[in-house]
Amino acid sequence: METIYFKGTPCHTYGNIPVAGEKAPEFKLTAADLSEITNKDFAGKRVVLNIFPSLDTPVCAMSVRRFNEEAAKMKNTVVLCVSMDLPFAMSRFCTTEGIGNVVVASAFRSPDFRKNYGIEMTDGPLAGLLARAVIIIDEKGEVVYSDLVSEITNEPDYKGAFFVLENDK
Repeated sequence: METIYFKGTPCHTYGNIPVAGEKAPEFKLTAADLSEITNKDFAGKRVVLNIFPSLDTPVCAMSVRRFNEEAAKMKNTVVLCVSMDLPFAMSRFCTTEGIGNVVVASAFRSPDFRKNYGIEMTDGPLAGLLARAVIIIDEKGEVVYSDLVSEITNEPDYKGAFFVLENDK
């Protein structure tokens, strides 16, 4: 269990996020067209998991925009934007915002993902939603970067994530 904060109020997650050097847990998420997305779909690619509570908040929307612009330019890299939002809402947001360089992936029917990645909030005002985190998985399926943002209302450490993406070739 990790302790994070929502506007200064302590909240907890189920378990712990994977750390650099660990094999990334397998995942199954839901794409915009309701098909299943798994880590096997991205074999041989680097995967950025941009995980957040909901696109209906400014900070979450900003992180999707930022990863769309920056990390999507990286070679052999796919960015999955993951939340509990329904796939339809995620797709609509990307269409409205002109975002086309990321893959939306809903965890709304993926309890194993939420638990295995240690990012489900178990208490506090946002209980049941995902905590804000960035996890980068290399081509071999190993975690090379993970950052669980301690204050949910803050943006992730883009600089740290982009440094790893630029230097982990």
